[in-house]
Amino acid sequence: MTDTSIPRADQPLDDEPTATAPVDGELAETDAEPAPSKAAGESDLFRQSEIAADYIEGLLDILDYDGDIDELVSGGRPVVEVVGGRLQNLVGQRGATLESLQELARLAVFRQTGSPSRLLLDIGGYRANRRKELAAVARNAVEKVKEHGELVRLEPMSAFERKCVHDVVNAIDGVESESEGVEPNRRIIVRPAD
Repeated sequence: MTDTSIPRADQPLDDEPTATAPVDGELAETDAEPAPSKAAGESDLFRQSEIAADYIEGLLDILDYDGDIDELVSGGRPVVEVVGGRLQNLVGQRGATLESLQELARLAVFRQTGSPSRLLLDIGGYRANRRKELAAVARNAVEKVKEHGELVRLEPMSAFERKCVHDVVNAIDGVESESEGVEPNRRIIVRPAD
């Protein structure tokens, strides 16, 4: 089942949705209509990636940048990947421009479909490389927590980056993580598990 609800203000779009109790006026999941078939959900997600890819392609044309664009569905969400030379300016410092372009592409999808999208945009393999770097940061923090028994505060991160770190920490026994603070200074704390 695809989550198409509008995220709360405290739930960034990159964070995975969590199960929540129905809000007044909403149906509980057991009272809802049967979920559409997986094929229908996949085709809707692929359509979102196509819309976003068209939008990004238009931007590349305006900027006179060359790049190959792939549309796909991965992990239950639409994904657009752009590869090619001279794309670093579209990533920006620590992915800031990439995050902005992702939001613009999500707005383009929303404008055509009327539904919010959890689209993930990657340019030049930045997200895959950053995910590896963040896994190393997370493992390093876990080692410090296990060695000294004290919590470790990491530097402020984007929602995408925090999710990558949480995924690694939560897969390791004896430690736990949580986010604290307010955007753009939201950070992760890693500490011994209770």
